[in-house]
Amino acid sequence: MSIQITVRLDEGLVANLDAVIASGGAKSRAALIESALEAEFRRRLYQREIDILRAQPSDPDMDALAAWMVGRYPGIE
Repeated sequence: MSIQITVRLDEGLVANLDAVIASGGAKSRAALIESALEAEFRRRLYQREIDILRAQPSDPDMDALAAWMVGRYPGIE
């Protein structure tokens, strides 16, 4: 089920959305925004997991996993 919402976006963001759609990079504004939100929610989940790992006593395997995740996902610290 989907729910329609109304959001206001800067003109530049909308122009970028439309450019991606025109180039075939997305089916619609809604599809691209949905994809961006899903990516942001994944990033936040991964960040929480890293924070949990960092709060644990040092473990070489877990430290390596945390380092890999930080390198793999921009915006994760």
